Amino acid sequence: MTQSAPQGNLWLVYALATVLAWGLYGALLHQGQAGMQDPANGRLKAFLFVGIAYVLVAVLAPLALLVAAKSTWAFPAKGAWMSLLAGTAGAIGALCVLLAFGAKGNPAVVMSIVFAGAPVVNALVAMWIHPPEGGLASVKPAFAAGIVLAAVGGLLVMRYRPMPAPAKPAAPPALDAR
Repeated sequence: MTQSAPQGNLWLVYALATVLAWGLYGALLHQGQAGMQDPANGRLKAFLFVGIAYVLVAVLAPLALLVAAKSTWAFPAKGAWMSLLAGTAGAIGALCVLLAFGAKGNPAVVMSIVFAGAPVVNALVAMWIHPPEGGLASVKPAFAAGIVLAAVGGLLVMRYRPMPAPAKPAAPPALDAR
């Protein structure tokens, strides 16, 4: 697929698919960790399967798409290294999410912090890499308000999240009527 022809709002479909996928990520990852039934190493076992999923989705799918597009196989060093750094940052983030769960972090709280904080970090780093025309003085107050609102939104979701129902007490053992 080339990027020369505009494709309407297809970018929005992909962005919303990312929201859905990453929104499911934390909850599913926590379930995977718990499903390993290994309190000491379950999170690392779950992360191993995240890595397998990355091989399937992030290696095989692009290879197939590149072959289908009859792409060249030139990978300029800067693009390759920056992409490798991006993947490393993503993998470290995924590992840290699991470590946060293992340190008794509530998945709803952990993911609220991640998904509120990551866009703020992204906006600031992107602005540092690509400074706005006119410098920081040209940044509109609405941008700063958006960063504050993202942080406050994450805090509100974290603080006022619905709490799970308490576990039901175990039923008493049945009496033997012999």
